[in-house]
Amino acid sequence: MKYPCYFLAIAILISACSGEKADTMEVSGTVKGLKKGTLYLQKVEDSTLVSLDSLEMRGKGDFLFTTSVESPEIFYLYLKKEDQNEINDRITFFGEPGKINIQTLWNAFDTKAVVTGSTTQKELEEFREMMSRFNTENLEQLRAASDPEILKDPASVDSLQQANERNIRRSYLYALNYAMSHTGSHIAPYIALSEVADANIKYLDSLYNSLDPQVADGKYGKALKKLLEERRSE
Repeated sequence: MKYPCYFLAIAILISACSGEKADTMEVSGTVKGLKKGTLYLQKVEDSTLVSLDSLEMRGKGDFLFTTSVESPEIFYLYLKKEDQNEINDRITFFGEPGKINIQTLWNAFDTKAVVTGSTTQKELEEFREMMSRFNTENLEQLRAASDPEILKDPASVDSLQQANERNIRRSYLYALNYAMSHTGSHIAPYIALSEVADANIKYLDSLYNSLDPQVADGKYGKALKKLLEERRSE
């Protein structure tokens, strides 16, 4: 009669251990070519960027960080190299429970980073790729608007201004549509907060009410709810 109790206790212990690890995120990878520096795992808490963990890198670029994640959110991998230059030293990625791998280069830390293991990160990269096209078009329009020859022609300046306004509207609509088509993902409220927080409240309200329950209860879902409450009280 002791054996059933014994196996029951083991089953309960295994279940408890599994529950403890359910919200754990492991971030591993390699910074190729790195000889010396300090790597930090960071995130934003109460509007402040905080370091969750750090690792001294000496002659080897491999790293591993472990932290708990209540719901998918943005994390940062910051490399402090001993070259007095902080440019291109922070990778932004969507963290979530599970194993995430980041491969990058010491001298192109953010631009050459490849992040795998996060479904939400894939969605973020897809969104960013399209948004970069809008940004590129915007830069081209601004560059054209500074051309001395174009500045002499009011009609050309007006045409460029109208094109720029259309491009901005298109980027807004794309962001809203992308969020609305991903209401089962934490990327939806994140986009609403980071890209279109000043959009018409009826669109944001519609987005929030369309979120899956677990998304609405996540970090960015709660933040979107707070934003809506603040805007309604204005």
